Amino acid sequence: MRYAHTVERVRAAEESLMRRLPEGALMQRAAAGLAATCLQLLAGGAERGTGRRGRGSRRVYGSRVVLLVGSGDNGGDALFAGARLAARGVRVTAVLLAGERTHAAGSAALLGAGGVLTQDQAAGLAELGRADLVVDGIVGIGGRGGLRDSALPYVRAAERAGVPVVAVDLPSGVDADTGEVAGAAVRATVTVTFGTHKPGLLVDPGAQYAGVVRLVEIGIEPGPAAVEALQHTDVAGLLPRPTAESDKYRRGVVGIAAGSDRYPGAAVLAVSSALHGGAGAVRYAGPAAAEVVRAHPEVLVTQGGPKAAGRVQAWVVGPGLSDGPEAERTLEEALAAGVPVLVDADGLRLLARRGAAPRAELLLTPHAGEAVALLAGAGVEATREQVEGARIGYARRIAELYGCTVLLKGSTTVVAGPDPAAPVRVNPTGTSWLATAGSGDVLSGLAGSLLAAGLAPVDAGSVAAYLHGLAARTVGEGPVTAAEVAAALPAAWRGVTGAA
Repeated sequence: MRYAHTVERVRAAEESLMRRLPEGALMQRAAAGLAATCLQLLAGGAERGTGRRGRGSRRVYGSRVVLLVGSGDNGGDALFAGARLAARGVRVTAVLLAGERTHAAGSAALLGAGGVLTQDQAAGLAELGRADLVVDGIVGIGGRGGLRDSALPYVRAAERAGVPVVAVDLPSGVDADTGEVAGAAVRATVTVTFGTHKPGLLVDPGAQYAGVVRLVEIGIEPGPAAVEALQHTDVAGLLPRPTAESDKYRRGVVGIAAGSDRYPGAAVLAVSSALHGGAGAVRYAGPAAAEVVRAHPEVLVTQGGPKAAGRVQAWVVGPGLSDGPEAERTLEEALAAGVPVLVDADGLRLLARRGAAPRAELLLTPHAGEAVALLAGAGVEATREQVEGARIGYARRIAELYGCTVLLKGSTTVVAGPDPAAPVRVNPTGTSWLATAGSGDVLSGLAGSLLAAGLAPVDAGSVAAYLHGLAARTVGEGPVTAAEVAAALPAAWRGVTGAA
């Protein structure tokens, strides 16, 4: 599991550790890790994707590094790292953006190692034009809002230079706790973060600015995490496995109430993935019964609603359901079944209009637009842009309002449960190729099957998102259809269990 902690917990852990260490020891640990990453980048030449041409691999000695240094410990980390680089023969220039508030000991260390300090903008911009690498030490993890205007010329010059940019702890302009980017921000090639991940490094839009994230252990113990991200071994440990005593009913039966005369494909796609989700059997209830059984003869079908389908251990309701009294009745019957229910797509808008009493066994899977509808149904106004810019906060808010688990889909999918003290899960396997018709139907069927197999809603949602993204990557880089993602789920499942 990869864990991320809030600024408050990181600060408290750092202060606790510093009381037990010699003065400056913690900063030296951070600077050593930062300098090591910079040396690796310099030794390897231009980082892929930076745009710098013709440099190729080169020696560290004689390379040029520019530090963009703000006030406080973040700037101090950059300065002490710069001193280590200068001691290795790197030409280091620190551009001071905070004047007299620059870290004094760090400045002295850099000067003592042969580095240069400047507050002159023309000189700083000229150095950026000759740089082989830039270190972003402008704003620390306590910063809020976008970059100040005084920093923008340097950040833009670094972008024009096309060289690797290494961010100290997180890119300046990114909110460490939420991933929000309220204005201009640094786009890093690599972010070297200390002690623990910060939530803003794992969730968009902040994650898009972080590049490759490298964690440097410095010895802090920040306690309970605010955010966590599953890895292969975690997913493998959660996946349901049949035992010698298992039969199709003991493994769980998932009911799919999806599709309509207008959207029969949604039912077929949801059923396709449900068959690969660990449950022992799939029941389908709805008007697309003929299409479903034609595609999947092993499915038990009825043209009636959930009430007529027979016993299940979980329901998936909503994909392609359309609108109207029949759809409302379908949702009501699923909610009344007394089992966990996953609500998606049209079902979410019906639920928002209906107003739901808190139900811990509900798993809602909205995208940002559907999240806005759910918020409005509970009396909270928000825009799609606001939801996309603060995913963790809005997922938690919907989970609180509806007393359930929320899987908020998007460029970073997050899963929040009804317990506000529990960490939010962030999915690391997503790919932008999943932005395709029917992809959400596949995710819903898979998560519903995992619910029926016995996983808790938070686990079912986060495991489904993980396998869903992995399946899309298994198909290969490039356009992918929802049907291809569903077909690739067994390979993704085997890849996870085989690697664990």
